Order: sequence, then structure tokens, then C-alpha cells
Amino acid sequence: MTRSTWAASSWSAEPRQSTKSAPSASVSLSSNLPIIVAGPTAVGKTLLAAELAHQFGGEIVGADAYQVYDGLAVLTSQPDAETRARAPHHLFGFLPVSEPFDAARFVQLARETMADIAARGKIPVICGGSGLYIKALTHGIADLPAPDPVLRRELDALPLEVLRERLEKADPTAAASIDLKNPRRVVRALEIFLLTGRPAAELRKEWQNPEAPGFRGIILERERGELEARIRVTVDAMFARGAVDEVRALGPVGPTAQMTIGLREIQALLRGEMTEPECREAMVLATRRYAKRQLTWFRNQFSFPHVDLTGSLPISESLSLARQALGTSA
Repeated sequence: MTRSTWAASSWSAEPRQSTKSAPSASVSLSSNLPIIVAGPTAVGKTLLAAELAHQFGGEIVGADAYQVYDGLAVLTSQPDAETRARAPHHLFGFLPVSEPFDAARFVQLARETMADIAARGKIPVICGGSGLYIKALTHGIADLPAPDPVLRRELDALPLEVLRERLEKADPTAAASIDLKNPRRVVRALEIFLLTGRPAAELRKEWQNPEAPGFRGIILERERGELEARIRVTVDAMFARGAVDEVRALGPVGPTAQMTIGLREIQALLRGEMTEPECREAMVLATRRYAKRQLTWFRNQFSFPHVDLTGSLPISESLSLARQALGTSA
């Protein structure tokens, strides 16, 4: 399902307000458009999203590549019981660590969950830091078709010179931008055009559009020093809550779960390859780097208003800022 089809079939179409308009809490509360609460790790998404869902009559849909895993609740900072009591939570801790997970599967599960929430008259509140997953939900998987085995075999059977000539006629932009001596690149570019009837660059341009019709959202941020301090507190809390024992108890870990920040570091700790202080510092550094990548992604990929939570604001003030921002993005 494409972005526009999803928005039209699942949610009533509502015009977007200019971010320069006066905030309107009534718009935020009455609109049935799903809400996205995104931002870097440790910024404070989880609690704020739960409180928004509680106030708006919504339910949380997790959008994190690693919080889906059972057995990694501590290391992935999954919502605790107190937070879950504020609103129903979905797509957390349901998948064995041995199973792979990707954006395509997330989109399928998220759409099914959102449809169920909406059917019960509730508002989906998508909360997470996996930018690619959120972008895939709002825009589709780059709107590029999956390889077609039959067509691929037909194209693979043709000489490279013939493939180049066809691509230059069908999609000259792609022909000018790829290595025409690389058969795999030429075949893929031609395959995209033959399956969609549109150049790959045109399809990617739509995916790169920062607007997300059918959704409203906010990007949470904090001053760099404060965010880094919160990251360190988060890592220390993981150790205090038993992250080492959690990793020790894991069975076979699949390739997706293995990418969880902190997992490799604690595995190295358990093998005696680093001390606990070294492990903590490695986790802090890896998390800081990840947060930087997250911020860059959200700033470049979405036009949602940004909400600065710097200053350890009380939750009531954070909620007020979020509601105002959602009023401008409804």
C-alpha cells in the first residue's frame, strides 16, 4: 500500500495547518490522525508519548527495531509497567531474539495494529527512534518495487550492451548516474522502470518528501550536553536493572537482535574481554553516536515541528509544548 492509499483508506483526510498558525489544542484532541512521537534515544519519548496517549485516548505503537524483542526489555529500554499503565502498548517484547526483523515487517504489523486501534475509536500514537521504520510507515519502503524473479531472469539473459541501450531510452537519468559497466546496477534500474513505468529517481524523490500526509507528529530534542548526560544515566540504569544477567540468559541471537546497542559490549564483558567500566563507556559512546545519527535523520527526513525538552521540564510543561506543536501539525 502506498502512502497516499494508506492515508486515504485508513484516516479521514484533513488539511495540514501551517506551523505559523496559532496552536489549537482542540484540533489535536479531535483529529483522528495518528500521532508520531520521534527523536533520539534517551530524549524522553517513552513517557511523553504515554502521557499524550493517555490524554488523547490513544494507544502506543512501538517503532523501534530492537524493542520488539522478548528477553531484551532492559537493554532496549522497553516501557516499564508504570508507563504501560498510562495507555495500552503494542509491538514491544513480542519477538524471539533469534528471529529477524526489518522495516517491511514492521510496516505490516504497525498498519494492522493501527487499523485495529482506529476501529475501536482510539488514536494510534507511534513512538520510537528507528527513523527508517517510521519513514517506511509514512512513505512506504522507498516506493521501489521488490525484484521480480521472472523479469530478472529475462533481463539477466540479455547482453549488457542491449540492457544499456534499453535503459538509456527508458530512464536516461538513471543511465547517466550509475555504473553502466555493472550489470547488476543496470538490470536493477531497468527492472524498476519496467515494473513501475516510472524512473527510479522520481520514485525516490517522492520518498524523500519531508511531508507526511495522513500523519501528525513531533520530533523531540534536547541540548547536546543534556542528552549525553541522559544517555549516561540510561546506561547506568541498565546495569542497575540487570542488563548483564539479561544478556547472559539469552539463547541464540539472530542478526537483527545482535545489532542492539550494548549487546556486543556486554557479551565482550561476559567473555572477560573488557571490564565493567570499559563496557559502560563503550555503551555510552555507541549510544551517543547512534543518537547523533538519529537526529540527523529526523531533521532531514521529516517536516514535523521540533519540541525542545532541554531543562528537565516537568511532564506537565513537556505535554503543553507537545500539544501546542501538534496543534500546528494537525
